[in-house]
Amino acid sequence: MNFTSKQRAYLKGLASNLDPIFQIGKASLTPEVTAAIEESFHTRELIKVAVLKNCIDDPNEIAQMLAERTRSDVVQVIGKKIVLYKESKDNKKIILPMR
Repeated sequence: MNFTSKQRAYLKGLASNLDPIFQIGKASLTPEVTAAIEESFHTRELIKVAVLKNCIDDPNEIAQMLAERTRSDVVQVIGKKIVLYKESKDNKKIILPMR
């Protein structure tokens, strides 16, 4: 999904109040972490992930891999924090501004 600047700014604003619910560490992106993040999209549309200092992989690359594997969208990567968005079909809570 290609966000407009207004939609991206809106999602960034919502994400600023979120705490990371997942941490990616030394083992990097394991299938178990990916599955857990995919599962969390059943109850949330916006997720923040922290990449720990002991992870040698680039947060931007991790964000792209996560987005591909969970079929979500990268909202932003700031330092070692990743924000992902996936629109929910059943549990829609976030209404994006119009294009």
